[in-house]
Amino acid sequence: MADRTVLHVDMNCFYASVEMLHRPQMRHVPMAVGGDPQARHGIVLTANYLAKRQGVKTGMALWQARQVCPDIQFVPPRMDLYLRFSRMAHEIYQEYTDLWEPYGCDEVWMDVSGSCSLMGDGLTIAQDISRRIKSELGLTVSIGVSYNKIFAKLGSDYKKPDAITTMGREEYRTKAWPLPVGDLLYVGKSTERKLQSMGIRTIGELAQMEEKYLKSRFGKIGLVLHSFANGWDDSPVKREHTHAPIKSIGNSTTTPRDLETDEDVKIILYVLAESVAARLRENGFKCHVVEISVRDNALHHFTRQHKIDRPTNITSEIAQEAYRIFRATYQWEKPIRSLGVRGAELTLDHAYEQLDIFCDYIRREKQEKADAAVDEIRKRFGYFSIQRGLMYQDKLLSSLDAKGSHTVHPQGYFS
Repeated sequence: MADRTVLHVDMNCFYASVEMLHRPQMRHVPMAVGGDPQARHGIVLTANYLAKRQGVKTGMALWQARQVCPDIQFVPPRMDLYLRFSRMAHEIYQEYTDLWEPYGCDEVWMDVSGSCSLMGDGLTIAQDISRRIKSELGLTVSIGVSYNKIFAKLGSDYKKPDAITTMGREEYRTKAWPLPVGDLLYVGKSTERKLQSMGIRTIGELAQMEEKYLKSRFGKIGLVLHSFANGWDDSPVKREHTHAPIKSIGNSTTTPRDLETDEDVKIILYVLAESVAARLRENGFKCHVVEISVRDNALHHFTRQHKIDRPTNITSEIAQEAYRIFRATYQWEKPIRSLGVRGAELTLDHAYEQLDIFCDYIRREKQEKADAAVDEIRKRFGYFSIQRGLMYQDKLLSSLDAKGSHTVHPQGYFS
């Protein structure tokens, strides 16, 4: 059976590149797309290469980025603009194949096996896509060409920016195996440290390790990573618009000031719960689990979750459960710097559920209608056109539009 031809297309410094198209003066200065540095809100979503060369990395807090690059310029994110460019790129991809699978809004896998007889081999198609993205959108991409998704992604990461790298069967041992093991998809920082403690520093060393030993140390994921390292990934590229649904919805925020009381926390939890509940309703889901994450001003972090009696997308139910979890678990040893709320174990909002004689369904129905009315008002007149009375207790803390400023994250590989 002939090998597939799989591409992984990664738009270089995507958010920053789009901003530099619209702000030409930013092309020659270190810049990053992030939140509001004055309000301490947000992290670096992406930086241009001038900033990256000075040590700025995606995920850094804004103050950390300022420390390593004092002359950095921040611009606030404009997700609607980035998603518009993402859609335009997708329109180009679909001219080559209907087997293209997004991984976030700036990366995509493409299986072009069925197009090669008409459009040339994988390298030729990659060169054509690169040329068109540059000429039609004004952006650059890095593309990996391989026979599976894992090595295609390694190829797109191999050389940046504006590069194409092949990672075929005859060359992956010389290209992929010398790379740091942390470059392999799903080897996070913790796993990388554990592998290095075992003397495994490269992808090749992982590939040649005994499977039984890896399973004993990591469980099933050890076998998965061993397969990835050896190029045994046969997962298909999903057909367009058929990738798996999201499995959780959440928001977190660094607060404009440290939180010092339960009332401070309650305001932020309601702000975040409004965002989570609105996005659940927007996507037709309810959640079975409510989770909170807390980070204090010493950067100590923990998460807690609880399975609720019945699935919900009602704002007040999610907020009250999040607040209950917080009160039961936090001892106020230090002020709080950031909070998060997440709804997990999602189900469709029209799925059947077991009735409970102790539940006030009339009251819940009224709450659902009230939430729907609030959604409609905010859709027409903006987020701050209607607010809860609780928000007027602290205008600074309640100034966050969590839903409008949420970050788009990649969808998980295992779905």
